[in-house]
Amino acid sequence: MASPLSLAKLAVPLGLEPMEAKLVTELPEAPGWQFEPKWDGFRCLAYRASKEVELRAKSGKPLARYFPEVVAMLKALPQSPFVLDGELAVPIGDTLSFDALQMRIHPADSRIKKLSVETPALLVLFDMLLDAKGNCLIEAPLVKRRAALESFYKKAGESKQLKLSPCTRKRVEALEWLKDARGALDGVVAKRSDGAYVPGERAMLKVKHLRTADCVVGGFRYASGGRDVGSLLLGLYDNEGKLNHVGFTSTITNEERPALTKVLEALIASPGFTGKAPGGPSRWSTELSAEWQPLKPKLVVEVRYDQVTGDRFRHGTKLIRFRPDKAPRQCTFEQIASAVLPENFKLLLK
Repeated sequence: MASPLSLAKLAVPLGLEPMEAKLVTELPEAPGWQFEPKWDGFRCLAYRASKEVELRAKSGKPLARYFPEVVAMLKALPQSPFVLDGELAVPIGDTLSFDALQMRIHPADSRIKKLSVETPALLVLFDMLLDAKGNCLIEAPLVKRRAALESFYKKAGESKQLKLSPCTRKRVEALEWLKDARGALDGVVAKRSDGAYVPGERAMLKVKHLRTADCVVGGFRYASGGRDVGSLLLGLYDNEGKLNHVGFTSTITNEERPALTKVLEALIASPGFTGKAPGGPSRWSTELSAEWQPLKPKLVVEVRYDQVTGDRFRHGTKLIRFRPDKAPRQCTFEQIASAVLPENFKLLLK
């Protein structure tokens, strides 16, 4: 009797790098493209061989211990083996919660188990790299991989924790997704319908849903090794009238820095932020001073951002312009209120 197939013997290796996307400003207009929503979660390759299941992040790190409910669901599926490409997400109310997703990466098993019951995650599927017959689909065109994925999903049966991401070949429909996303989705991805799966390559295109907000400059940091401004620290007012730190922007040209530094230094005064204040330097600020200078809340800037996590911009923002016409007190959290998924996507995740 043959021994059960193991993960190590699958035709798709565990260390495979997922195919990635290149950021562009517009969706392609030419024919031959498939469009999919870009989900706001953790990219994940899901492997199964017999009763072995493994989840791998985009970085290659194992994720299985952090999502035991997803592992259990995949083990219970009637098909085996398989390798799926998808996104781990945690739905909370009418949207997806990146905060709840991040809370899963915790050292305590008891904490993970508790969260897996209270806020169960789901896996949204958008590609298939190995079918249940053990056939590697990496070199197959997307249309064949999508057909295999849809067949797999149909046989998997009804599940609250396994969802099939929608797709369309109509650019106008994809543009509607982008318009309606309102930040609850991360944008739209475009893939060549006849394209193979190219591990580790930016063979897809993505357009992110970018929004703007007017923020108060509550402080700044000097650039490391110099006396010119390195970054502006951004704030928004809450319902109690307190100015809370929400992020930063460092997209200041070298030509602008000397004159802007003089303007900022003339406004230095404590406390700067009266609510949540900046801490020490984070990963993005390795080239900036750990100290920050508080400012009188006089300057307002318009910035472009992609996502909000826990009342903060998840990434650095792009400075668009200064807003001398805008009163600082008008810069409130209402501008970045939690986004809600469009109705068609809410129904998908039920």
